[in-house]
Amino acid sequence: MPPRVSASGAPPLELAVELDRTSARPLAVQLAEGLRGAATRGQLRRGDRLPSTRALARHLDVSRTVTAAAYEQLHAEGWIAGRHGSGTYVTAAPPGVDGVAQAGTVVESDADATRGVLLAPGAPWSQGIDRAAWRRAWRAAGDKAPSTMPYRAGVPEYRAVIVEHLLRHRGLVVEGPAENSVLATAGTTAALAELAAAVLPSGATVAMEEPGYQRAVGALRAGGIEVFPVPVDHSGLLVERIPEHVDAVYCSPAHQYPLGGRMPAQRRTALIERARTANWLIVEDDYDGELRYDVAPLPVLAALAPDVVVHLGTTSKILTPTLGVGWLLAPEWVTTAVLEYRERTGTRPAPAGQWLLTEFAANGDLGRHLRRLRRELSGRRELVVDAFEGAGVELFGDRAGAHVVVPLSDGDTERRIMASLRRRGVLVDGLRRHHQAEQQWYGLALGYAVCGGRELRETLPILVSEIVGG
Repeated sequence: MPPRVSASGAPPLELAVELDRTSARPLAVQLAEGLRGAATRGQLRRGDRLPSTRALARHLDVSRTVTAAAYEQLHAEGWIAGRHGSGTYVTAAPPGVDGVAQAGTVVESDADATRGVLLAPGAPWSQGIDRAAWRRAWRAAGDKAPSTMPYRAGVPEYRAVIVEHLLRHRGLVVEGPAENSVLATAGTTAALAELAAAVLPSGATVAMEEPGYQRAVGALRAGGIEVFPVPVDHSGLLVERIPEHVDAVYCSPAHQYPLGGRMPAQRRTALIERARTANWLIVEDDYDGELRYDVAPLPVLAALAPDVVVHLGTTSKILTPTLGVGWLLAPEWVTTAVLEYRERTGTRPAPAGQWLLTEFAANGDLGRHLRRLRRELSGRRELVVDAFEGAGVELFGDRAGAHVVVPLSDGDTERRIMASLRRRGVLVDGLRRHHQAEQQWYGLALGYAVCGGRELRETLPILVSEIVGG
């Protein structure tokens, strides 16, 4: 292709478009996809002038009919527009992308993902954090005197904040001194790695939700733990399908990841009874338990059975993963084993994020942020649900958290829709990667927290059209 001319007067750049003449797909379709992909990647930007259809046809050695058809398609999609007497220009970047300044995010699980609007689960609404409160917390944390002793269990003030947080936002009363039951962690997967190294017996087996959180699977396997997949339904882990021989059970009962179901009280009771009978340890991942929009959450498993439950929480979904902090609430024998492991290995969670959260909570800013977060995400969820249900698509997942699931018929459809959306600058998450074994659930897990509200509204018609049309 001839050099493109930047409206800003920047030096011209070469833009290569590959056409496969052996493919059954029409050349015009390939060309439109190539130009659309260039805009998605930022090679073409808003205001860039494109070659004329005649010049482009000459360069690619195709008929002008091919280039004209490709331009017509891109014009219909709103990517380009002609200016009388001037030429054809790029008029739109992918939703939420404006050149380099707002280049978006890549999906970390897909090395080939392009830049665009990220609608995948697991990312927080960090732009909603009150910046003034955030700066105050950082300044106050920075005023702390350097410590000469390591905080193996975590900063005491931070652990006190977590005790208060669990009481206010999860209804969990921590009995006895916090130092006997609450530890700071570097996050959920780091805590699982410590449990694998310090608590679970060598060669132990952990029952894991299927589909489920694959980073948890990776953390356990890296510690020499065998992971046994157990199926789930719309109400979470199927307790009766857990084999007797396991040593522990990992689950996310408040909001199963990724399907979004809530484990009902009867099933929770059954799980606890089996755990006590079989001497299992239950690992409760409460990754976004603070985010519920319809009714008060059911009691956490740690409140029902503190003798057999390890409760894990994190700030990465309610604030930002930048802090790298979480917490572990467990029976004293578990916390003792973890502390002994930290002492032997000289490891501990970094205190900086703990001090930051402590200061952020000190003046009520954490509580205010959580209230604002619930309002914002509840509204976004309604927006997503209304858009799909208006098109006759029923979603699943409780009124909680920051994602919903769009069910699809099969894996081929899932992959095709994901690829088509990626070409249009919309990055979504399929259920395939959440399975250890053969895929049983098909669909897209759509996160609605990390993108902007305007981006979400602009992108929903694209999502709906692709899924309904797919």
